[in-house]
Amino acid sequence: MSALFSYNKVDIKILSMLRSAIGDRNVSSDEEKLISYSHDEVPSSAYEGEYRAEALVFPECSAHVSEIMKIASANRIPVTPRGAGTGLSGGALPAFGGLVMSFEKMNKIIELDEKNLTVTVEPGVVTSEISKLAARHDLLYAGDPCSGDASFIGGNIAENAGGNKVIKYGATGAQVLALEVVMADGTATWFGGKRRKDVTGLDFTHLMAGSEGVLAIITKAVLKLLPLPRHSVDLLAAFPDPETAIAFVPQIIKKGGIVPASIEFMDKKALELVERYLNNPVPASDAGAALIIQLEENDQDVLERVYERIGALSKENGASEVYVADTRSTKERIWQTRKAIPEATAFFYSRYTKEDLAVPIDKVPDLLEKIKKVCLDRDLEWVAYGHAGDGNMHCTVIGPDTEDWHEVLRKVQEEIYSAVIKMGGTLSGEHGIGFKRKGFMKLFLDKNHLELIKRVKLAFDPDNILNPGKLVEWNE
Repeated sequence: MSALFSYNKVDIKILSMLRSAIGDRNVSSDEEKLISYSHDEVPSSAYEGEYRAEALVFPECSAHVSEIMKIASANRIPVTPRGAGTGLSGGALPAFGGLVMSFEKMNKIIELDEKNLTVTVEPGVVTSEISKLAARHDLLYAGDPCSGDASFIGGNIAENAGGNKVIKYGATGAQVLALEVVMADGTATWFGGKRRKDVTGLDFTHLMAGSEGVLAIITKAVLKLLPLPRHSVDLLAAFPDPETAIAFVPQIIKKGGIVPASIEFMDKKALELVERYLNNPVPASDAGAALIIQLEENDQDVLERVYERIGALSKENGASEVYVADTRSTKERIWQTRKAIPEATAFFYSRYTKEDLAVPIDKVPDLLEKIKKVCLDRDLEWVAYGHAGDGNMHCTVIGPDTEDWHEVLRKVQEEIYSAVIKMGGTLSGEHGIGFKRKGFMKLFLDKNHLELIKRVKLAFDPDNILNPGKLVEWNE
């Protein structure tokens, strides 16, 4: 129970109502399932206490979502929407018990419209499946989170996931044209449409992007598609140290004369961890740091001239080696290295915090230096990697396996966050606030801003039953 909002338990009566509404096969109170569906990818060591759903619901369509929310609203039952469980903010953690609503059965790609360059999907579609379908039609879905082979598109939209191609195409929200949503009371509506321009009323479509499931539940999405670039290449540039690698990032655009699709950063620790985890040599594993630079062009000759120019610039700016990946296998090898970093960290360490800090691009060197200092002062290990092209770095602080880990973590975060604020940075670039970061919102946003968030939340959800316990602290 919250100090401001009271909730009821999911009892036999509620379970019976749910089964009548959406079918017995779509409701579960199995203990093992309750455990597995009550968390995301945030390690349990990041929290104090345990949180458990009281029941699970698996809607098969928008009408099911409406029926579930009508029952929840009438009986003051909290509902936590859940995608694939790949989130990194504790957003799918049922902070007040109640229902966890999983979208794995709402997994249809409804329509690919080549005339309007759109694709309409349900929220449980795996992100990479959208990209693959679009590519078969020579089209591009530009949303490209590193978790794309597992994450659901509904979760991407709810978190406004960024990923690898933000520098050129923008985050997930920039790909969204329209959304069907179900409100807290079970009513449904559409925001937006297939049109590219629309200023009729308020832009609720993009208010939903990044709203973390606290305003409404996404049940369908219309996404923007683009012509698929005909040719691409990935460069892996090895540098002696992180400082040299990061200093080169602005030069890629300024002197290279092109906006790459991706500029990804990995420090030495990240490269070493992945090599150990995969038990296989990775490119540039002996480097002090590395950048992945992805380039796209429609003309092969133009692409070759561009990557030769970027390669030469890399050498001029301190790169010891530049690897060119222009086949599927070599590209996959490079990107496997980047995408395996979170898995490798989780495999080797039980206590860590993965940060999602975003700063102006020219402040990335300062951020990395601050992380280094904070960790060295406390004899802690760290891993630094992320989206260097847009200033969003996933610095992971690895903690001691001791009872005072939460106290150490809090002090580390407060010192790092204070520095990030001075840099003009923000608490989360793409992972979201969720349960994990809500206690730090008051450091980054003033009282009036936080109050406005609460007022918007209550306008959509007066009883605070949609994903309660996330985004803001109500008791402050």
